Parts: sequence; C-alpha cells; structure tokens
Amino acid sequence: MTEDSSKVNARAAGTRLVDAHASEDPFAAAFKATRMPMIITDPRQPDNPIIFCNKAFNDLTGFSNDELIGKNCRILQGPQTSPETISRIRNAISSEENISVDILNYRKDGSEFWNALFVSPVRDENGEVIYFFASQLDFTNIKSREAELAQARHLAEEEVAIRTRDLQQALQAKTVLVHEVDHRVKNNLLTIASIVKLQSRMTNDVTAKKTLMSVLNRVEALSTVQRKLFTADDVGRFNVSDFARELVHDLVSSLRRDDIVITTDLSPVWVPASKASSLALVVNELVGDAIRRGLSDGGGEIHLEIRRLNGHFLIRVCDTVTPVPPNEEDDAFAKVLLETSARQLGAKIDRQADGHRTDVHVTLMVDEPQE
Repeated sequence: MTEDSSKVNARAAGTRLVDAHASEDPFAAAFKATRMPMIITDPRQPDNPIIFCNKAFNDLTGFSNDELIGKNCRILQGPQTSPETISRIRNAISSEENISVDILNYRKDGSEFWNALFVSPVRDENGEVIYFFASQLDFTNIKSREAELAQARHLAEEEVAIRTRDLQQALQAKTVLVHEVDHRVKNNLLTIASIVKLQSRMTNDVTAKKTLMSVLNRVEALSTVQRKLFTADDVGRFNVSDFARELVHDLVSSLRRDDIVITTDLSPVWVPASKASSLALVVNELVGDAIRRGLSDGGGEIHLEIRRLNGHFLIRVCDTVTPVPPNEEDDAFAKVLLETSARQLGAKIDRQADGHRTDVHVTLMVDEPQE
C-alpha cells in the first residue's frame, strides 16, 4: 500500500469515526477543542496509523494534519528516545492494554519535549479493539526542574565531598600535631623522671629521698598517660580502665611484695583526653594510699574497680591491710592532691573506714558515649 493510499484510508477511517458520532456532536467538538493533545489510531490498518488528531496535538508537535494522518506515532521518536519505553508501548498495544509512560519525543523542528503519554484501547460492542486513544501532556518544564535539582544535588554532594576531604585532612593534621605534642610532653616527663631519680640517688637525706620518690611516682603516672595517648588511634579519648590496669600492675610489681594481693574489676570507660591527667592522679593517689597503709609485715588485699554506674562512672579502691604508722606530711600532701584532682573533674569522694578495711568511692559524670 502506498503512502498516499494509506493516508486516504486513515483519513476515511477518521471521517467514519466522526460520522459515527455525528449524533453526538459535542464529542467531536470537545475532542477538537480540548487543550490536551489527543490522537486516535486505527490498529486494523497496517502499522496502526493516526486517523484523527486535535489542534492541541498539532500545536504541541508542530506537525500539520496532513503530515500526521496515516503515519505511525513513531514519527515523534528521536535519537534519545528510550528503546525500553518504546518496547513497553509496543507490548501494551500488542496486548491491547492500557499504558501510561513518560517518554522523550521530538517536534517537527527537532526540539525535544517530555511527554506524559497515556494510551488506551477502544472496543466495540463485541469487545474487539477498533481504535487506540492516546493523550499527551508536555511536562518538559517539570523535567527540566528535576534535572536542575538533580544537578544542584550533584553539585552539593561534590561540595560536601570536598569539604569532607578538607575536614579529614585537617583532622589528620591535627592528629599529627596532637601526637607530636604528646610525644614532646612524654619526653619531657621522662626527662624530669630521670632528673628526679638522679637527685634521689645523690641524696643521703632520708626525708628528701622519700619526697623525691613520691614526686617520681606521680611523674611516672603522668608519663604513662601521655604514652597511652600518644599510641592511641583516637587521641581525643582516654580509657581510664586500660590506664588503671597498667598503673596498679607497675606499682605492685615495683614493690616486689608477694603479701600484697591485687584484684581488679575493670570495664572500659572512655573520657575526653583533657581529663586524662586528673583521672590518672586520682587513680594513682587511691592505689598509692592503699599501698602506703599496707607496707607493714603481713601486707593485705587491694581491690580496684572501675565501671559505669547510671550515667556516672565509679572508681573504687577497697583495701584490707595491716596499717603502718602514718606519715602525716605525706598523707596531707596525698589528700590535697587527690581532692584537687577530684575537684577539677567535678568528682565526689566518699571514704569509709572500718578497722583494717578502707573503701573509697570516686564518682563523676561520663561525658562521652561508650563503644
């Protein structure tokens, strides 16, 4: 069949369609006058050609009736039209089913427009499909805004990625700097400890030697803190229990006393690194006090406990020792140092003594969530 004969058949089918509704003239008038682009195709003719279209469809596509009648709707397809969408439309028509899709179409002048297409079969009284009705809606502006939003979102994501890299680099630089500072502090503390040790060896005065060793004990506790911060992956946090475990082991091991028994109950408790030194001194003074009071023959037991407690965390040192005569000067200094460190932390100290048994609780708020 030639193109001209196909167009004649299509036009004749369109005429019959209008004539069939001549008694319902409002239908034809409404179809022609509506602002929504509409077409009717005839599947009984080869290639399911367009047999009728309204002016809104002409205005949308730029094609005249003469250019459309007798042609298949693929006249609107172009290079970027989705093959998958075309296949969906073809399958729906073949299956005589309704379909609603968004498709990229082309006007006569080659310009693109996004078409919200709805296609529906029209059946006769016997249920046979005699026409396909299709309506179109140009939503190019909406699609453009979607594309603009997608582009804006993409640019925002790129900007976030850049800023994230900047922050990561800044954090890495900060971490390196903090490690360097910790390293220097640790080295300075080790130097101070070496000086104190040397001074202690060269001092014959028993009281001065004892005082120097007391200072050395505290400097070594602070040195342990700095070493742990320096080797930690997260320089912003400090595990109190990890430090306490090492501290109490070092203190007791240095005494070479089998008659002092240490037990521990240590759960991970993380605090900001800024509180590390004060907490180290608190633990050191509590354990040191228990050891100083139990150095007579017979030794005793010392229990160290650190754990979370309803939004707070608890440092507890409980000892049962045979007490030695107190050194009032040492005890006074240790008490002042403990109370000063606790005050810096906002901690509460509760001490209970019953005969040879002393139980000290230090409680303070937990500032950071646990892992």
